[in-house]
Amino acid sequence: MTTATTTPGRRTDDRVLALVTRAAALADVRAEVEANHDHNRWWPPTIADPRMRMLAAGWSTRISYRMVDTYAAVLAKAEAIGFDALIDLDDAQLRDLVTPLGLTEARLAYLYSLADTLARWDKDGTDPAGWDAKTFTATFAREVRGASYKVAQCAALYARGYHCGIIPVDSGMVTKLAPALGFTLPSGPAAHEHLRRLLEHAVTRHTEVLRTLADAQNVTIPAGSAPTWWTHLTLIYFKRLYLNRPPAHLCPRRPTCSALTDCAHTRT
Repeated sequence: MTTATTTPGRRTDDRVLALVTRAAALADVRAEVEANHDHNRWWPPTIADPRMRMLAAGWSTRISYRMVDTYAAVLAKAEAIGFDALIDLDDAQLRDLVTPLGLTEARLAYLYSLADTLARWDKDGTDPAGWDAKTFTATFAREVRGASYKVAQCAALYARGYHCGIIPVDSGMVTKLAPALGFTLPSGPAAHEHLRRLLEHAVTRHTEVLRTLADAQNVTIPAGSAPTWWTHLTLIYFKRLYLNRPPAHLCPRRPTCSALTDCAHTRT
């Protein structure tokens, strides 16, 4: 028997709100969110060129905390060169730049394909900034080599700014966060887009409550912006700290039990 895919509604929205509320109260999650909200080291707000931001969205994949200093140095060098000059470098120069990140061939292929795609769109008079998130993600993932749905979501978010309303979804959110919420997703790459829509739907319904939670932390959200970026970070760091390697005090009966940690089920 096939389980039906979860559709957005009040029940799913309330589940997201309940989890975010409890996750935001965890001191270690809060510390990570506050450290990465206003100035994210993977996607720094100091980069202005949207093309460089889309490049960073791809190059930031498979960059762990241990590698973030190396990544930041490579990204700073690339930004100093500039996107147009970067794609004019010879293969050896680009290879020297990217090699410290690992996966050199994949990262170079992404750069070349991104440059070709952006040039083609510009020639055709296509402005991806005018697309909605669904269209951008599907088109970017299809036309840019090495751009999965996750990378495409990240490219859309970073190119448009932290507070554009997009919640990118990585593979860990699909495999670990969705089950913790009791969500059933479609198989394959579509799962990333489906979970994105579920999470964004919840933020739309509960914007005021989530904004109040965010305002209690040391983060800056522009007036009139929904707290999608803050919600994304709260969920991503809860996933990293509590779901990747579940600690003993994490309740194993989510979402049936509304508690996240230190409930009766963790003491039996």
